[in-house]
Amino acid sequence: FRKRLREAPNGLLAWAEIMNLALYEPNMGYYRSGVRTIGRRGDFYTSVSVGAVYGEALADFSAQVWRSIECPADFYLIEQGAHDGKLALDILIALQNQHPECFALLRYIIIEPDNTLREAQQLTLGNELSDKIQHVSSWRELGDCRGVMLSNELLDAFSVHRIQLTPEDGQLKWLEVYVRENDHGDLTFVAAPASSEALQRELDKLGTDFADNYLTEINLAMLEWLREVAQSKFQGPILIVDYGHSATEYYNEERDQGTLRRFYQHQCDNDLLKGLGEADLTADVNFTRLAEEALSLGMEVCEFIEQGRFLTRTLGARMSQSDFKITPAWMRQFQTLTHPGHLGLSFQVMVLNKGCNCPINSEEQKAAALRRLGLAPSLM
Repeated sequence: FRKRLREAPNGLLAWAEIMNLALYEPNMGYYRSGVRTIGRRGDFYTSVSVGAVYGEALADFSAQVWRSIECPADFYLIEQGAHDGKLALDILIALQNQHPECFALLRYIIIEPDNTLREAQQLTLGNELSDKIQHVSSWRELGDCRGVMLSNELLDAFSVHRIQLTPEDGQLKWLEVYVRENDHGDLTFVAAPASSEALQRELDKLGTDFADNYLTEINLAMLEWLREVAQSKFQGPILIVDYGHSATEYYNEERDQGTLRRFYQHQCDNDLLKGLGEADLTADVNFTRLAEEALSLGMEVCEFIEQGRFLTRTLGARMSQSDFKITPAWMRQFQTLTHPGHLGLSFQVMVLNKGCNCPINSEEQKAAALRRLGLAPSLM
C-alpha cells in the first residue's frame, strides 16, 4: 500500500483503489490470500454459513423458474462470488433430492478467475457433483444460456468510491476521498476532486441537499458489473441478495458517515485503514441506483423484498406438503434466515429479468418493487 502511495501522483490514491488492493490484490488482498473461513471461526456470518436451508430455498426458486419456462433441456445456474462452493453444494443437493428432473438437465456455471477458489469449489463439491460444474473466468466466456443467475453477497464486496460533501468557495461540492501517507508515516484520508468522469456524472446526479461533510459511497463497479451481465448471452432472472437499501434509506440524514465498515473476527468497526488486507471491507448496495441502471439496460425489475419474506414465500410450498418433516435443526436455520432480529431484515432480495419471458412475479409485485425503490411504475 505504501509503495503504491509513494508512486502515485501527489502521493494520493482514491479510496476505491485502496479498497481494491486490500480485497483483491493477488497474494495480498483479503479475498486473494487463500480461502477465507466464514461462520463461527471466521470474520463474519452469511446466510450460507447458517446451514443448508438457504440453498434449499434457492434450489426451489430455480426449479420454479425452470418450470415457468416450460422445462427446457438446456437449463443453467450461473453463480458469481461462489467462494468455497458451499452454496453451490447446498443448491445441487437440494435439486437432486427435491427436483430431480430439473437437476438431471442442469449445468452449473461458476464465474471465478481465482484458481485457488476454483480448486476449493471442486473439493467442496466432490467428484460426483463437480461433474455438474463448469468454470469460466468472466461473463465474456459465456455462450448462449437460459436459466438463473445467482449473486449472493457479491455486490457489497465491490470496491466503492468514498465521497464527501464539502464546503468550498462558499458552496457545497462533492469531493472524492483519497488516502495519503502523512509526515508521521500514518495513512490518512483527504478530500480532492473526483478521479474520473464516470464518478463525476454520478456525483452530479446526487445533488447537494445533504448536510455539510456528509460522507457516503458510489459503487461504480456494481454498475460496470451489471453492464457486463447485460452484454452477455445469458437470459433469465438475476437473483441478487445483499446488504442494502433503497436510495431514500441509503441517503438517510442519520447515515451521514456512509455504510463502509470493516469486519474482523466478528467485530465491526469504521477503522477502515487498520489491517488492510487482513480484514473484510464492505459497503451496502444502493438498490435504487442498481434498478435504474437495469431499466436503462432493458432489463425488468421483478421484485425488491426483504430476505425473510422472500425465503418464507419460496419455502412455503415445501413446508405445506403433508410429507415434509420439519426437524428442530431445520426450523432453527429457517428462523435465523427469516426472523427480523436475525438475518430476515439484514439482507434484501432483488430479482431482475434479462431477455426471458419468465412469469415468476405478478404485475402487482413488480409495481410494489418499483414503489419501494422510489421509482415510478411507468418506468417498466
